[in-house]
Amino acid sequence: MRITAVKSHVLQYDLDEELGYSQQYYARRSAHLVEVSTDEGITGWGECFGPGNVALANKAIVERVIAPLIDGADPFDRERLWHRVYNLLRDHGQKGMPIQALSGVDIALWDIVGQATGQPLYKLVGGRCRDRIPVYGYGMMLRREGDLPRRFAEEAAAIEAQGFGAVKMKVGLGPRDDIRLVEAVRGALTDSTRLMVDANHCYTTSDALEVGRALDRLGVYWFEEPVAPEDRAGYRYLRNRLDVNIAGGEAEFTRWGWRDLLQAGCVDIAQPEVCGLGGITEYLKVLALAHTHFVPVTNHVWGSAIAVAVNLHLLTAMPDLPGGLHPWSPMLEFDTNPSRFQDELPTEPLRILDQVKANGGTVAAPERPGIGVEPDRDFIAKYSVN
Repeated sequence: MRITAVKSHVLQYDLDEELGYSQQYYARRSAHLVEVSTDEGITGWGECFGPGNVALANKAIVERVIAPLIDGADPFDRERLWHRVYNLLRDHGQKGMPIQALSGVDIALWDIVGQATGQPLYKLVGGRCRDRIPVYGYGMMLRREGDLPRRFAEEAAAIEAQGFGAVKMKVGLGPRDDIRLVEAVRGALTDSTRLMVDANHCYTTSDALEVGRALDRLGVYWFEEPVAPEDRAGYRYLRNRLDVNIAGGEAEFTRWGWRDLLQAGCVDIAQPEVCGLGGITEYLKVLALAHTHFVPVTNHVWGSAIAVAVNLHLLTAMPDLPGGLHPWSPMLEFDTNPSRFQDELPTEPLRILDQVKANGGTVAAPERPGIGVEPDRDFIAKYSVN
């Protein structure tokens, strides 16, 4: 089998309502899919992390830089191809967009191997370690409106009512206003529902400490990206002074970046982004590093049904850490905001919300070969901005 073509599909549509997080508001949703074709008629699909103009830049890297390096190669040679691309890009980007672009290509190669062997991805990466995965509902995005605490409280209660046993909210208005937001959301949830708070690295260390003390008081489960990803000392400072779990890592790349993050003792919970850090080939190394340091992993997930499916497989195959009759379990992050790229892209939907409602807040990985998602080409044509 040989690779015959590598193509990017950047998709985009206008949102009905503007959404925001601590760094920006945005009015469009986008996704970047990678399609790898072979001479045996098998097509693999992957996804690159990075929205908007970042996706357009990554498209050029995928098609003009990476594609010529793997054209004609055997897609089963995933490790060799990963290192060939990385070694030739090392002088130009050991982090960031080149690695995001490589991630989507690598995922597509794993999809090809799964389809060629008739095996779902979770089998290829080690086998099933759990039958079902708890899901947390991610919502409560920032808006430009006055009574945001009321809106957040109503949205949190609605997510809980859909069957989710855990929810995550955004902050980023400033410490005092953010604490009021968290108080409103915590008050709207039952005691048994976990609450996580995501700052998207908007705070100084001192502001993060102020917010973190309030999160301790409110029983929040984790405090995500409280400070800039480069601020390793800030992460350690907060982790040593707060009871709330410090989570992060979505903006870290490759095993080398993760080695430094973990050795510095920055996080209680690691959040690798498989569509950004280097793909499945590199994710497996990062997972091994995290578990070597006895740091539990709950993957960061942001994107289309392809990203969701890939993470379903990876979480299914993740070994228990440290193990026991009732081991700590990773959770699947699921964006509860309306998304056509989750709901309408696949020819056979994943039906995450239906599974959550029917199965006590849990879901199962697809059993179809590869990642188990085939995009609808008419949908791609409709929303493509290539």
